[in-house]
Amino acid sequence: MTGPALVLVLAVAVLFAAGFNLLMERSLIRIVIGFMLLGHGANVLLLLAGGAAGSPPLLGGKTERSMADPLPQAMVLTAIVITFGVTAFLLALAFRSRILLGEDEVRDDVEDRRVHTGQRRQEPWAGGDAEADPLEENTDQESAEPGRTQQKTTGPGDTGHGDGAKGSGA
Repeated sequence: MTGPALVLVLAVAVLFAAGFNLLMERSLIRIVIGFMLLGHGANVLLLLAGGAAGSPPLLGGKTERSMADPLPQAMVLTAIVITFGVTAFLLALAFRSRILLGEDEVRDDVEDRRVHTGQRRQEPWAGGDAEADPLEENTDQESAEPGRTQQKTTGPGDTGHGDGAKGSGA
């Protein structure tokens, strides 16, 4: 590995380390900057993976080994555009959060804190039976209720509807 390539590998490592470190912060602006650093690190890594610089591939008369591969360069340009768009979106979200909440700190979520501490969630419908779900249908109970009959609902166009018989239009 040559000297410039080693410097680029170290630059990628520093960009990734700083980016991940900033992503773990609670300030939204630092999170956005961390995302930008990760994007820059990925771009440098793609350029580094493209190999050594060579002659332009469009000029004729060159051997294939001396030409540069244009694919990593095209991928880096695409990654730059995608990173720019996502960064603009994240900045807009951070700005909106700052306006609405008055701060740019990420707040603690109660559910995340419960998961972290290993506590079970207290369900409002659980009156002692934590496994009971109010949305489960019990067909035995419904059929056992005396005097309960099913009513047929009618809609427009049905014969039982007060708007008239089927097919009577204006």
